[in-house]
Amino acid sequence: MAKTSGKNTNKTLEQRLWEAADQLRANSGLKAAEYSQPVLGLIFLRFADFKFSKIDEDLEKIKNTGASVGRERNNSPEYYQAKGVMFLPENARYSYLRNLPESENLGKAINEAMKSIEEFNPDLKGVLPKTYTQISDNLLVGLLKNFSEITMEVEGDMFGKIYEYFLSSFAMSEGQKGGEFFTPTSLVKLIVEVIEPFSGRVYDPACGSGGMFVQSANFIKEHKRKNSDSAQKNIAIYGQEKTLDTVQLCKMNLAVHGLSGDVKQGNTFYEDIHKSVGKFDFVMANPPFNVKGVDKEKIKDDPRFAQGVPASDNANYLWIELFANALSDQGRAGFVMANSASDARNTEMEIRKKLVDDNVVDVMIGIGTNFFFTVTLPCTLWFFDKAKKNTQRKDKVLFIDARNIFHQIDRAHRDFTVDQIHQISDIVRAYRGEEGAEKYEDVKGLCKVATIAEIREQGYSLNPGRYIGVTDKIDDGVDFGEKLKGLSDELLQLNSEAHKLEKQIEENVKELLK
Repeated sequence: MAKTSGKNTNKTLEQRLWEAADQLRANSGLKAAEYSQPVLGLIFLRFADFKFSKIDEDLEKIKNTGASVGRERNNSPEYYQAKGVMFLPENARYSYLRNLPESENLGKAINEAMKSIEEFNPDLKGVLPKTYTQISDNLLVGLLKNFSEITMEVEGDMFGKIYEYFLSSFAMSEGQKGGEFFTPTSLVKLIVEVIEPFSGRVYDPACGSGGMFVQSANFIKEHKRKNSDSAQKNIAIYGQEKTLDTVQLCKMNLAVHGLSGDVKQGNTFYEDIHKSVGKFDFVMANPPFNVKGVDKEKIKDDPRFAQGVPASDNANYLWIELFANALSDQGRAGFVMANSASDARNTEMEIRKKLVDDNVVDVMIGIGTNFFFTVTLPCTLWFFDKAKKNTQRKDKVLFIDARNIFHQIDRAHRDFTVDQIHQISDIVRAYRGEEGAEKYEDVKGLCKVATIAEIREQGYSLNPGRYIGVTDKIDDGVDFGEKLKGLSDELLQLNSEAHKLEKQIEENVKELLK
């Protein structure tokens, strides 16, 4: 099931980011914790300009045919926004800034470009960085050139990946505190494929850079049911994030993908800014794992924790309750969670028991190691469906063990291919009995539908490995001892050939030195 590729498409980007940070560290007045902001701003501009230019090119092709395009480019930001692209005024075009004469104050020009973008895109008001006059023009010229050579043909949450790169590489204290990690694109895509957010209110109470929202929009675009479908028309985006810098990053990410949303700063444990209980059709999240120190006294009467406040100093089940209780009666949730939560005991088990018995838990997917950019930990994807109790899936949970499904990017990183994502999500569609799906069958070592009675027997464990078992070993009919002897003989032969080759090389070198 595993696939391997020696090509690492992220290396060039990482190298360029490292070079940019090195230059800023050595030649600017910015502190280490401030490196990401000007860099993200320029990459934001580069990506926005790339998407804007593609629409521009399409417009020119239409004009060249003699057809009318309705409204001229500079007078119609709405035209670009309708195409899912952020409008850029002329002074904010990447090429305009790169081609400014040396006599111009480039830092001031970039600040003005950011202000102009905010004027045409109100959702970004006060969001974009405007600290470029703190950086020398020579350094800015180098950064603009550096980033102009980065490929923009990327998928998923590029901004989130870049942000985590800075957090992990330059020791910004906010980065991994409390187990916060950028969600790999392939995991986000799998979550979205399973919960199918075609239309409705989408909520992420730990939204980070907004990757869940971006991928929801991509899902709608890829699976649109009629020509008029668009993310902007069909989904309403709501997010919450405790760090202001990350809120601003999320708004930049939404804007560059032609999206808008209600994203607010706040500590989700104590502030329910969007009045979430029973409100949302879809909840998606990758919350920080194993957070400690939450003040239980402040949340003891909060309806978002209706199943109870866990006694342990670990917030995993607080997140789980937040997600479950934010759903409407037809709502679905998909989120990343630490493996330990699937078998947690004591008060956490009591909360899990209530969710299982109430027919909220729908699908559990085990994910292997090395999917995250900066850590090797495995994880589990949890899926809730409030409407399950009214279907043939009542009193059942689908378990999938996807630990042996992966694509090896390099020695330290894995992801899912598109086909692998479809392989896993098609199992879920078959389980649900969706139109066009194949008939569901349990597959030993891969998937099993367990009844709530079976889950009770397992102490309400939601660990897929408890139910699925292991794949039967294939008997090739060869005695193990004989197989081992054969491998040993093959190794001896290879060693002998290696010695002969070494001797030949030594003789060739001596001949050359005569």
